[in-house]
Amino acid sequence: MKRRHFLKTAAAGSMAFFLPASVATLAAGKKVRIAQIGLGMMGVSDLHSMASHSAVEVVALCDVDLSLVDKIKDKFPKAKVFQDYRQLFKKMGKKIDAVVVSTTDHTHAPISLAAMNMNKNVYCQKPLTHYISESREMDAVAARKKLITQMGIQVHSFYDYKLASILIRGGIIGKVKKVIAWSPKVWGYDGPAPEGADPVPEGLNWDMWIAGGKKRPYKKGYYHPGNWRKCVDYGCGTLGDMGVHIFDTPYNALQLSVPLTVKNDCRKPNGFGHPEKNHVQYVFPGTPYTTDTLEWVWYDGKGAPAPQDELKLPKGDALPDQGAMFIGEDGRRLLLPHFMQLPRLIVNGAYQTIDIPKFDPNGEAGKPTVSYDVEGDKHYHEFIDACLGKAKCSAPFSYSAKLTEVILLGVIAAQFPGQTLNWDGKNARFKEEAANKFLKG
Repeated sequence: MKRRHFLKTAAAGSMAFFLPASVATLAAGKKVRIAQIGLGMMGVSDLHSMASHSAVEVVALCDVDLSLVDKIKDKFPKAKVFQDYRQLFKKMGKKIDAVVVSTTDHTHAPISLAAMNMNKNVYCQKPLTHYISESREMDAVAARKKLITQMGIQVHSFYDYKLASILIRGGIIGKVKKVIAWSPKVWGYDGPAPEGADPVPEGLNWDMWIAGGKKRPYKKGYYHPGNWRKCVDYGCGTLGDMGVHIFDTPYNALQLSVPLTVKNDCRKPNGFGHPEKNHVQYVFPGTPYTTDTLEWVWYDGKGAPAPQDELKLPKGDALPDQGAMFIGEDGRRLLLPHFMQLPRLIVNGAYQTIDIPKFDPNGEAGKPTVSYDVEGDKHYHEFIDACLGKAKCSAPFSYSAKLTEVILLGVIAAQFPGQTLNWDGKNARFKEEAANKFLKG
């Protein structure tokens, strides 16, 4: 089934089953009934974090691989079990308030849009979508229906990251001229596409797993349960995995929109896997917190980032494994490791103590981290509290769709290595016509 047809039929089919709800928030004292869709490693983590909120009732569990459902269902004995999210929506639609989508990147949009068209609040894992057209559609639908939405970027709600945003906006390094971000993870694959097919494991519905994506035979070790991120047909590579997390704070702190240009220096496309190494360069229009334009550089893959003076640390310290460096126009720098470390100020080649009360007198960043286990649940609880009308989500689709768009522009640029692509954010098109075919499936 073609992807556009799949998206259309999934959404239309779900709308036919249910009457619209009047409001997205629930009455005080009511439990938030959630359906968890996707029960891989991240899905189970999402489920436990959601369920740790006292106002949550888990009413449905769903995965195309029933062996994954079997591993968790005993911990939620009252939850109904499904293999097909469409059947879940058909049978349980009136009995759920919110949907958690923790599936492969290429199925985020079909499932989320179907839920939103039923007027259900949605928590969707990052990156929000597989294609830019989908991100814009999800943003539009959420806004039109006034739904509670949140993208799964848990560190967005961490004290460390909130503090970094406050420091940058407070001018701790002046106007920012450049951001360098990196991750040595390798969610890419430079080898050939697999040949042949392997028996589909018992309990896995492979056709449902493919959904509206490119039809490929099951091959052990290449897709399910974990390596789909490496494949251009189903995932978004290292940018879509770690890039979303590490880009998030600079993007939020500097109040960026979408870039003017993007270029990815990587190997030539092979038609199957994302590059194992990416060097992406963006140019953004300026904001009140940046110079007239902002240069943003991303490195991933083994050995990332490339050595350079702007990343040298005092005392010969090694860079954190993953993170971002903010560089001010006068040379001051702010290092934000990913994660579990506070930001560090560097002035004239030396670390400087940060006077946190000066920049955050009202404690907007929250309480300093005591336990990262507790910190990890905050983002989920914020979504549940928003469903109850007690809070606002900090990473709704109005924000996360734009962040995802930035990420996906870098992914598309990998199809044109070394070429600068010019992006018209208003009309959601590249100046280079050949690149526009990658905007949707």
